[in-house]
Amino acid sequence: MGFKKGFLWGGATAANQVEGGYNTAGRGLANVDVVPIGVDRFPIITGQMKHFNFDSQHFYPAKEAIDMYHRYKEDIALFAEMGFTTYRLSIAWSRIFPMGDEKEPNEEGLQYYEDLFKECHKYGIEPLVTITHFDCPMHLVEKYGAWRSREMIGFYEKFCDVIFRRYKGLVKYWLTFNEINMILHAPFMGAGLFFEEWENQEQVKYQAAHHELIASAVATRIAHKVDPENQIGCMLAAGQYYAYTCKPEDVFKALEADRENYFFIDVQSRGEYPAYALKKLEREGVTIQMEDSDLELLKEHTVDFISFSYYSSRVASSDSKINETTAENIFASVKNPYLEESEWGWQIDPLGLRITMNSLNDRYQKPLFIVENGLGAIDEPDENGYVVDDYRIEYLSAHLKAMKDAVNLDGVDLMGYTSWGCIDLVSAGTGEMTKRYGFIYVDRDDQGNGTLTRSKKKSFNWYKKVIKTNGEDLTNK
Repeated sequence: MGFKKGFLWGGATAANQVEGGYNTAGRGLANVDVVPIGVDRFPIITGQMKHFNFDSQHFYPAKEAIDMYHRYKEDIALFAEMGFTTYRLSIAWSRIFPMGDEKEPNEEGLQYYEDLFKECHKYGIEPLVTITHFDCPMHLVEKYGAWRSREMIGFYEKFCDVIFRRYKGLVKYWLTFNEINMILHAPFMGAGLFFEEWENQEQVKYQAAHHELIASAVATRIAHKVDPENQIGCMLAAGQYYAYTCKPEDVFKALEADRENYFFIDVQSRGEYPAYALKKLEREGVTIQMEDSDLELLKEHTVDFISFSYYSSRVASSDSKINETTAENIFASVKNPYLEESEWGWQIDPLGLRITMNSLNDRYQKPLFIVENGLGAIDEPDENGYVVDDYRIEYLSAHLKAMKDAVNLDGVDLMGYTSWGCIDLVSAGTGEMTKRYGFIYVDRDDQGNGTLTRSKKKSFNWYKKVIKTNGEDLTNK
């Protein structure tokens, strides 16, 4: 069996990882622009190292990325050739409001995305738009402290009101914040947060998270008011935690680790702070400042569907002596001895996707949408740019099989699937181009060298067949 009629097939990218054109057509500087590749990247994205502008000692891959800003027509035509019925992309906030706090939006930025969405519709591709995929105008970071400030809600509200009205009829599927739980793990990249030495970092992170949760509810309210056809989703960096052993302490550790991430979606989907989260914050001495109307707003404006990324499951142990962790991953966890891993140390677990889908389905009883899943790998192109990426096909085929089982055997309600990095792009975690995910090869290396020429990999025609058969044929033939 395949998937239901109208199942949305496609791929996913983020503005800061593909567009480039960081200073084009009035666009302002964003937090994601000033994050370099190299050893300083991790301390910067985690808010431990202050780095608010460019310097001559670093290379900044997002400045040009893969130049989709100028090449989107070529890229969307390739997506259409694969048969995409949806394309997940994000809007760069600083293209619409370059500083973030202006009274009027930047018309050139608005027109750019209007043209892009119309190009999608020309091929019958439905845009799935992430409103904020880690982007935060640097002016808002420097003047207001980014999401630590409640004033951010008003700036985000204006941003949302402008784009919902401008793109009414062009976009009906929206996500408010990409991987909203990333604020706990990479707070500068995820929310523009840099910490001073004297600050209580947990207090800052959870207060900022509250502001984002309120902003998400505000966005949901506006979207439904502007166009009742709009469907709004939240977005979680997902991956079920397994207990390292059946020792009860390990089982509880895994439950706690899952809850740390589910907390955000509990609020966005159920409309209230869960009791376990309130108790955790109380134990840690974190006091969230709220306004009287906040809880009512959260309750009345919950999301329509749950979207999530899945790359790997995770493991939790209560034993501090068990310290071998997965590498090169913002969500590093204890290693699972039963799983193989990618070249970047991400453990490969297709069944974990089915387990994660069931957990989310059981917890929320709302439609699910897998908006990121893929394998980062080193590709070796021939002289024509062709890559025989059987390893990618094998990874995706196994995950799509698990996805089918969750739908057909477990009854999970799934709206669609967009593989991550359908075209090679800059890695969010490492800033590398050599960590490739795409069906389309882009001639560019980690230091910005290359022609940016696009070429089809073997997986391009494989995914084309998968979409054409609505997921029935996953074979590598």
